[in-house]
Amino acid sequence: MLNNKNILTTIEMIEQQHLDIRTVTMGISLLSCCDENPVKACAKIYDKIARSAAHLVKTCQDIESEFGIPIVNKRISVTPMSLVAAASDTNNYVPFAKAMDRAAKECGVNFIGGFSALVQKAMTVADQRLIESIPEALASTDIVCSSVNVGTTKAGINMDAIALMGRIIKQTAELTKDKDGLGCAKLVVFCNAVEDNPFMAGAFHGTGEAEKAINVGVSGPGVVLNALQSVKGQPFDVVAETIKKTAFKITRMGQMVAMEASKRLDTPFGIVDLSLAPTSAKGDSVARILEEMGLEICGTHGTTAALALLNDAVKKGGVMASSSVGGLSGAFIPVSEDEGMIEAAKAGTLCLDKLEAMTCVCSVGLDMIAIPGNTTAETISAIIADEAAIGMINNKTTAVRVLPTPGKDVGDVIEMGGLLGTAPVMPVHKESSYKFIHRGGHIPAPIHSLRN
Repeated sequence: MLNNKNILTTIEMIEQQHLDIRTVTMGISLLSCCDENPVKACAKIYDKIARSAAHLVKTCQDIESEFGIPIVNKRISVTPMSLVAAASDTNNYVPFAKAMDRAAKECGVNFIGGFSALVQKAMTVADQRLIESIPEALASTDIVCSSVNVGTTKAGINMDAIALMGRIIKQTAELTKDKDGLGCAKLVVFCNAVEDNPFMAGAFHGTGEAEKAINVGVSGPGVVLNALQSVKGQPFDVVAETIKKTAFKITRMGQMVAMEASKRLDTPFGIVDLSLAPTSAKGDSVARILEEMGLEICGTHGTTAALALLNDAVKKGGVMASSSVGGLSGAFIPVSEDEGMIEAAKAGTLCLDKLEAMTCVCSVGLDMIAIPGNTTAETISAIIADEAAIGMINNKTTAVRVLPTPGKDVGDVIEMGGLLGTAPVMPVHKESSYKFIHRGGHIPAPIHSLRN
């Protein structure tokens, strides 16, 4: 499937427009590692991860060097750890995270995801233990990522879990305050989480997946931006068609790499996730694509409409290029990882409320947003509740990854480096949501969820 003709068509996109394979993620089922003895369970977890992904990084490096296609990240996702740890006779799930961390480092990957719990309807004892272990787990490991699913269109929203997650995020920020609350960058709260997402921090290997799988995440905001520069002033029909054609090319490259990695690793190919995941590099920005459509600056009136067009066209183009498009697939808007979003946030046109509106029409949700360190747990929970409601009602995946950085306030900037970028601290509403969050209970599923 990989041949010189196909590769040559991508040379310019790779060298000049920031096109890359953002991640090759190996999903690994750990259900066979369950053991009543937690020490034995952790040993099994380490062994299975280290054995299964032993050749992942080397294989990706070989593909990079042979075909000149950058693969930025090599990652692992595993079965939600609350399911694996539930069999063990222990109250402390931090050792499971440490076993994941050691195994991932042994394999040489960038991140490992799956210190996760799915609590959209209610929490088991194991779910609660895992969630309460998250702050210490993320503070005592380096590359472990955690996620919690608090709602679905079918089940509704677990408001008790949302209230708990507000406190957990605050605790995580406090335990990693020496790193500007960096632990929160490795923690995401979902509604309608998907089982085959290759992107961090939300990746986990779902129970409906194979024993192992290769999932690939492709990116290319710079390529889309370059394509739109050739259709300046033309109608939106032309804009949409241009994005579709470009997304097709990008996805074909991801499909080729996915199939090659699958063959070499003797692991089933799962999905290609065509998500326009930006970086802080100039020109590699979703915000700049929206501005190329005619907006003076991202966040001004018209931004949501422009983003809706972009997200839809990306999906239409991608789905024609691969029979296995999955994951999240669309346009991401992580503020700290997008140089155009950063500038718009600094200018004040991009605020939390506008970002929330934008999440109605794009992939995922409020992502990599720094907020004042003194933001209350209840306010964070209310932000999560709003996003979960958008996901539940619209039958789409939404998420919240916020960074309440201790000691930081509006106007400050957090430097995280690498793909995590730079986060200007954004204001939140000061009015209290305390009574709303402390009602607890469960928000019922919407009427349109009854489709059986």
